[in-house]
Order: sequence, then C-alpha cells, then structure tokens
Amino acid sequence: MRTDYIDKAELGHLLAALTVPNRLALEVSLATGLRIGDVLQLRTEDIRTANDGRISLREQKTGKRRRLRLPNELLARLLSIAGRLYVFEHRLDWRKNRTRQAVFKDLRRSARLFRVSGTISPHSTRKVWAVEEMRKHGDLKRIQKLLNHADEAVTVLYALADELTKRKRGKSKNPPQGI
Repeated sequence: MRTDYIDKAELGHLLAALTVPNRLALEVSLATGLRIGDVLQLRTEDIRTANDGRISLREQKTGKRRRLRLPNELLARLLSIAGRLYVFEHRLDWRKNRTRQAVFKDLRRSARLFRVSGTISPHSTRKVWAVEEMRKHGDLKRIQKLLNHADEAVTVLYALADELTKRKRGKSKNPPQGI
C-alpha cells in the first residue's frame, strides 16, 4: 500500500483527533523523519539521558545507526507520557512497545472523521517531513542521507511528494498542459 502525501495543515487536524500517545508518536516522526516503528521503539532511558535532546538509535528496517535531535518541548512531552521501559508502552503489557497498527488504526479513524481522501498512514509523516526539508534546504542528497534511502529515486518521490500529489489530483480533473 503506497501512502499519499497530505498537506501539513490538514495533517494537523488529523493529529488533533488522535489519542495523546499516538499523536505524540506521529509528531516525533514529523519532527525527525523517523519511521513510526522506530519512534515506537524509543526507550524511556534514552529519552531521560538525552544530552541536549540528542539521541542515537538503530533503525529497524536498515539496521543503520542514526543520531538525531529532538526539540526540548517535544522531549518534555515524551518524558511526561514515558512508560517504565518504552516511551510508548503497549496498552496491555508494559514490557512491550505500542504497535504501529494501533497508531495506524487511530490515524485512519481520524482521516475518516475529517473525510480525508487518499491513503493516509503513519508513513505519510515521513513524506511531509521530506517535503518540509526540501523546502528549507533544497538538498536532495541531505534528505536521502537523513532518511537512510539507498536509492535517490525513492528520495525524490518523498521530497517532491507535494508536487506529485498536485499533478495526480490535477490529472483526475483536467489534464495538465505541456506535460
């Protein structure tokens, strides 16, 4: 299932309707570009000992180490909900972390509530992050490195997701001129 890009303002509306832990998990993904599975794996101890908001983690999908910085406000909010072992505890067992499926279901419920069309998932936040980074820095190589993408073509799909979505929606109404 390929996820769609969603405008950051529209995403804000969806986040407002989520449960606090799920909203916070997606806000971390939105601030860092991390996959939701990696966000949910954050350990409470790593957050407590974060030096100036800097943490290091190993990405599940790639196995690569990644260092990142969380804004102080976000770090404080994470600490306020942190469980004994994981920041995002499983609702039934504190020794496990929350599942990505739980976050996905909550986001999908919110999207239905706001009648958002398209395929929205937690992965959409990575695309929003990539688009924002592209607007700020305009450096595709930098975004590729931060997302840990092996293929630059995949990074292009993320960094230009807003433009690709506009074109896709434009084609469904009127064919664009000169393309």
